[in-house]
Amino acid sequence: MNVLLLGSGGREHALASAIAASPLLDKLYCAPGNAGIAEVATCVPLDITDHAALAAFCKENRIDLVVVGPEAPLVAGVADDLTAAGIKVFGPSREAARLEGSKGFTKDLCRDLGIPTAAYGRFSDAAAAKAFARKQKLPVVVKADGLAAGKGVVIAETYAEAEEAIDACFGGTFGAAGAEIVIEEFLDGEEASFFALIDGKTALPLGAAQDHKRAFDGDKGPNTGGMGAYSPAPVMTPEMTERVMAEIIRPVVAGMAARGTPYKGVLFAGLMITPEGPKLIEFNVRFGDPECQVLMMRLKSDLLAAVLAACDGVLDNFSLRWHDDAVLTVVMAAQGYPGTPVKGTEIRGLEHAAQVEGVEIFHAGTRRDGSRLIANGGRVLNITARGRTVTEARDRAYEAIARIDWAEGFYRKDIGWRAIARERSAS
Repeated sequence: MNVLLLGSGGREHALASAIAASPLLDKLYCAPGNAGIAEVATCVPLDITDHAALAAFCKENRIDLVVVGPEAPLVAGVADDLTAAGIKVFGPSREAARLEGSKGFTKDLCRDLGIPTAAYGRFSDAAAAKAFARKQKLPVVVKADGLAAGKGVVIAETYAEAEEAIDACFGGTFGAAGAEIVIEEFLDGEEASFFALIDGKTALPLGAAQDHKRAFDGDKGPNTGGMGAYSPAPVMTPEMTERVMAEIIRPVVAGMAARGTPYKGVLFAGLMITPEGPKLIEFNVRFGDPECQVLMMRLKSDLLAAVLAACDGVLDNFSLRWHDDAVLTVVMAAQGYPGTPVKGTEIRGLEHAAQVEGVEIFHAGTRRDGSRLIANGGRVLNITARGRTVTEARDRAYEAIARIDWAEGFYRKDIGWRAIARERSAS
């Protein structure tokens, strides 16, 4: 079968690599792709916001399935428009994608369905938001309602910081995403990223990972799209996984179906594991980035077959197999990220780095200039490694990074610290 993958980041490189390995695949295209994806797929310069152009390409190239990587096209209704054109799509409808597209919608839905989450308020004017924030216990969380590329969240340690974040949202820092905001209580515990495949009625657990959101070592600095991740997540025991499925995933699947907006695709639950149990931080309607990179290296099963089962509504007859190894990824980002990154610098030494045992390198923001590999984004590379333990995977990833010649990049040196501390205490 012929597949078109939409996106250009590290997540899409990992998905492309997994899809390319499927015996079901005839031809893989990616729009627009990147320098790494070009090694496993045919990259095409399509504007993924132009749904009519996508549909025309699919018909011209006999595309059997479109896999949507990022969230923005889904929130914009790409699945609806391609489905209407008779093209099979892996990803939720516009209405179902509101689970990520509007934090306020999701908070209200959780309230109605009894899904455990942080107490909150929704606001469309600054004065009311500030008055509410002042009544909350510090720290308090301020979130832009809409899509903000993972950066529209501020954990305010003081009321002055909360008011500054409120003013930033309503002042246009996050564009239309900040037209409405959500203010939440701060949840204390251990974060985890949990994924499930959903076919509209059945939810199949897809594994868990832990991400590092802050830009710098010691969980300092601004929130980013993610600076590294590892899987499996030790906090997600079989018992905790079942609680997440029973208390969060299955209720939302049933709730969305009951609304007449069934969810199909991958659902990503950002969780806080509190002393009381799992609580939802947010839903995302796509694979996490960089969590996808570690999950795809652990997945034994055919990803394309699993995706088709979700599209066709037959997940109740499907199961997944996983490698026992741990996998860890470290993001190399361009100086300036998560603000304005420095683009156009040359990266050398990837071939040498990829020779480290158990290492795969996924490209996020790269392009080719002849034989030169050029940084072309904020998050640029995902140095990903497997090992018998998180510690071994960590050591291999950093050994590979040491072989990369890119003075203009930076990375965190403590990815996996929580799991590694657990491994040390258990030994």
